[in-house]
Amino acid sequence: MQGPVVIIRAGLDADTAHYIRLIGDAWAEFPGVVFDVDAELPELRHLASWFEGQGGRVWLADGPDGVPLGMVGVRPHGSDQAWEICRMYVDKAARGTGVAHRLLDQAEAHAREQGAERLILWTDTRFMGAHKFYEKRGFVRQGAIRILDDLSKSLEFRYAKPLSGLVVDILDAAAATSAELRLAEILTACVEDGAAIPFLPPMPKHEAQAYWRRTSSEVAAGDRILLAAWYEGQITGAVQLRLAMPPSQQHRAEIEMLLVHPQAQRLGIGRHLLGRAEQSAERLGRRLLTLQTRTGDKAEAAYRALGWVEGGRIPGYALDAAGGSHDGLFLYRQLPG
Repeated sequence: MQGPVVIIRAGLDADTAHYIRLIGDAWAEFPGVVFDVDAELPELRHLASWFEGQGGRVWLADGPDGVPLGMVGVRPHGSDQAWEICRMYVDKAARGTGVAHRLLDQAEAHAREQGAERLILWTDTRFMGAHKFYEKRGFVRQGAIRILDDLSKSLEFRYAKPLSGLVVDILDAAAATSAELRLAEILTACVEDGAAIPFLPPMPKHEAQAYWRRTSSEVAAGDRILLAAWYEGQITGAVQLRLAMPPSQQHRAEIEMLLVHPQAQRLGIGRHLLGRAEQSAERLGRRLLTLQTRTGDKAEAAYRALGWVEGGRIPGYALDAAGGSHDGLFLYRQLPG
């Protein structure tokens, strides 16, 4: 079903009533949230000027009848090329129609034009729908929960993401958990694309999500490292470094589940993921890395070109969706140390 016809326009100081309505209605959905404009949000009386004074902007999404269905603002944050998404609210009736995506697209595009390299935002711990939306857009949890000295005694999660170019970063347990839905989408797409990983199509969504929940638990336990790749603000790939080895093998680690969404392949993402995984292993004192794939897979040539050496192969090691068998290929790479 097609969403409403929406016009994204610059917010004005004269839109005060719309700002107050959108925020007040959203906060009213949660018991215990106090909305007192004059006591805590006096900037809503002149919000456009308030954002401009901080070097930022605010926008409204006008519906077919001219009544705003949502709002968003963005402003510089600190001096490290980060910008903050803030004051993002969408009318309940317009959620799921694409209005939120269009608003965030506008804010992200503006920040990118101004030279932003990453985005951050804070969201109340009670706003579960907002969390899922931001996670779908490539944001991950970062840092500790913030405690506000406001009338509502609010607790807030901090979310962040790289905005431009190709960035690979390590996800801690909180970030890994918040990335599960997007990583499940990538895993499912890679399985459908015939990737050399231990799953067969069709892969149910719940199984993909369950896999990443287990992975997040192992990240929390310190048994593995999870790295994610962002390309132009969206998570497009991931790789894991398994650290849990027997006592006699603490010098080594295993590369597992190198994934790049089929729509983002041939952009160098897999190579960057693998390189960062190798760097992480070296910093941890691991001197030997191993991985396994299947012979003839499109990743084999890339591994060899990056210096990985064949250590052996096993005939008929893996089956594909059609029941055909493939030889298992085992590769290794020695690191300095």
